[in-house]
Amino acid sequence: MAKIERFEDLQSWQKARLLANFIYDLTEHSKFAKDFRLSGQIQDAAGSIMHNIAEGFDAGTNPEFIRFLKMSRRSASEVQSELYLALDRKYINQDELNNAYNLATETKRLINGMIAYLRKSKPPK
Repeated sequence: MAKIERFEDLQSWQKARLLANFIYDLTEHSKFAKDFRLSGQIQDAAGSIMHNIAEGFDAGTNPEFIRFLKMSRRSASEVQSELYLALDRKYINQDELNNAYNLATETKRLINGMIAYLRKSKPPK
């Protein structure tokens, strides 16, 4: 396996970036955009997913990286929960919820895979 030298090469970060941009696109809808609290909250949570992956990548130790990955995973769950409120408020439709929710689920799957890999790997000597 090739050594990953940049956080941008991580599949989990790439998927989180797609999710964040999808969330930003959703929150541009007129009704959603007017709900500053919810649109800001879901944008922040979506951004936190990719940002914590990037920050954790440079943490220096596997346990510290894992800690940041867990924060990322929690932010993805927060996005999923906020999507339901956006649906309930009729800011998004069911297909939009499904698409964003599935992106978040795939992001969490990749994060979980990275956590499992880091737990098994030995630190460099």
